[in-house]
Amino acid sequence: MNFLMTAAPLAMLMCGLSQESSNLGIQWHVIAMYAPSFFTGRLITRFGAPRVVMAGLALTGLSAAVGLLGVDVAHFWLTLILLGLGWNFGFVGASALVLACHRPEERTRVQSFNDFIVFGTVAFGSFLSGGLLTAYGWNTVLWLSFVPLVVAVVALARAPAGRSSSAQG
Repeated sequence: MNFLMTAAPLAMLMCGLSQESSNLGIQWHVIAMYAPSFFTGRLITRFGAPRVVMAGLALTGLSAAVGLLGVDVAHFWLTLILLGLGWNFGFVGASALVLACHRPEERTRVQSFNDFIVFGTVAFGSFLSGGLLTAYGWNTVLWLSFVPLVVAVVALARAPAGRSSSAQG
């Protein structure tokens, strides 16, 4: 998610769109990242964390696909909104999966380690996306975002089904 989120406002400027358009796109992206949190837990309870994560991955893939369709303001904004929604479902759902796989006494350490890995990867992706955007363009950044998406979908599909009932899908 961060790979695209970091590059999108820069790509908007590179495509000749205004700073105001870029700012508004990021504002709606942030709302899309956090507003669903009011009901994401209920979705996980009802459908299971694996399905919520898969929906998040699908929304993230859809955001990249929308970005590939054009470089006008509407494409960037829809890309960013779908990306934010995908992040929410993916991150909250995956966090539930991580915690469901461990005993209560392990959860604090496991969540801390998971967050370290996630946010370390986010930092790396931020730096990488800017360089790739400058060197190869927005479409390359969008196409490359499918690589970790496919890896995540395959990993989720191959994960063992024996999780707790709150994470079960």
